[in-house]
Amino acid sequence: MILRPADDAFVASLRTTVSPTVVGELLPEFLEEPRGSIHGIGGVLALPKNTAEVAEIVRLSARAGVGVVPYGGGTGLVGGQVLPEGSAPLVVSLRRMTAIREVDDRDDVLVAEAGALLSDVQDAATELNRLFPLSMASEGSCRIGGNLATNAGGVHVLRYGNARDLCLGLEAVLPDGSVYNGLRRVRKDNTGYDLRNLLIGSEGTLGIITAAALRLFPMPGETSTGFLSVDSPAEAVNLLGRARESLGGTLSAFELIQRTGMDFVRGTLPQVRIPEAGESDWFLLVETADTAGAGLTDRFWSFLAGQLESGGIRDAIIASNESQRRELWRFRESIPEANRLVGAVATHDISVPTSRISDFINCAVSAMNDLGPLRVNCFGHVGDGNLHFNIFPPEGSDRTEFLHLRPAVTRRVYDLVAEFDGSMSAEHGIGRTKVGELERYGDPAKLAAMAAIKSALDPAGIMNPGTILRG
Repeated sequence: MILRPADDAFVASLRTTVSPTVVGELLPEFLEEPRGSIHGIGGVLALPKNTAEVAEIVRLSARAGVGVVPYGGGTGLVGGQVLPEGSAPLVVSLRRMTAIREVDDRDDVLVAEAGALLSDVQDAATELNRLFPLSMASEGSCRIGGNLATNAGGVHVLRYGNARDLCLGLEAVLPDGSVYNGLRRVRKDNTGYDLRNLLIGSEGTLGIITAAALRLFPMPGETSTGFLSVDSPAEAVNLLGRARESLGGTLSAFELIQRTGMDFVRGTLPQVRIPEAGESDWFLLVETADTAGAGLTDRFWSFLAGQLESGGIRDAIIASNESQRRELWRFRESIPEANRLVGAVATHDISVPTSRISDFINCAVSAMNDLGPLRVNCFGHVGDGNLHFNIFPPEGSDRTEFLHLRPAVTRRVYDLVAEFDGSMSAEHGIGRTKVGELERYGDPAKLAAMAAIKSALDPAGIMNPGTILRG
């Protein structure tokens, strides 16, 4: 399907029909993604102020046959926010739509516009002594609409689930310009097809999310955080099982960290304090949270003492105050930035069943060693099986000398993921960079159903063309 470019005539119609101020300057930031691997072809930037303007913008685009690229915070890592080829699109940024429309402590619901920063949503909940648990390193720059469009994960999926699990209802503009008014706050709504869950994770290919009703939770009154050293990923998985039995639903984060990541942070980000917890090659950042007075701290200490005595863990650092807790999390959240500074040959956001994490890591590391003198930095969310399995050149080498290995590296990693019944995209989505991988590894029936849904809702193919499915 051939789309028309967003030309001067189309811009004039936007200014006349929507608003004289709706068109903005398409700065370089809108044509790049964080890893610098994809560059946009240009186009026109629209900056709507409300849902009615978004609807009119999409309606005009549908009539003119102009492609629409929704743009959130620009933090996505699979190129869904950047169109590298084809006709110059209309880039629609919701950065003007940042209102927190409502916070209700009776229903434990917060209604936010899609352009609100994730950190602002968190802060609005905190002001009412509530918790919005979606959390990730980019929370100061990513926007809630993009979080939902990509079904973002983060560090607390173990307890609270993905973005999908934190959303009760959506307001969205569909590809014909109609508005889906689905901002319901009920937990049960069994009235046919679930458009909310269809739009969440669709990466802007089925419409533009403009607002969301989000679930809030009681603010923990007591939090315990520990940095632990373990012998191996196998022992980390075993410890997770024991922690669940002992600490139950209070367990909110269980992050696996390889020493390689620690070394990368030490070598590139000297301002970040490195936790020193023994000489092991593998570490865990574990966090539990509960209401005040529930005795969580004593239970956590007792559990760790038992594991130290039995040899389940080698060593442990326990945060004794909020400042120390934040230091531990700052270290964990610095690993992706350190990876970027070191320069990866290939990066992979994958998931496998938690019980098979150790076997996968062993097989994948062995496969990388067979391909060349490569370093592995593996870290991620053990509780939900999500690993970031990233490959680097040998110390002292330039990654450009090894980029010719990238196709073989990625193919071997994804083949192993398939063998282990996992997913080659755990939380970052498909975007444009993984379309071919989805075609190779995706279930044929699912792909056919997705294509049918796309064709039914977006027959002109204007919504984020080339994302998830080929245009």
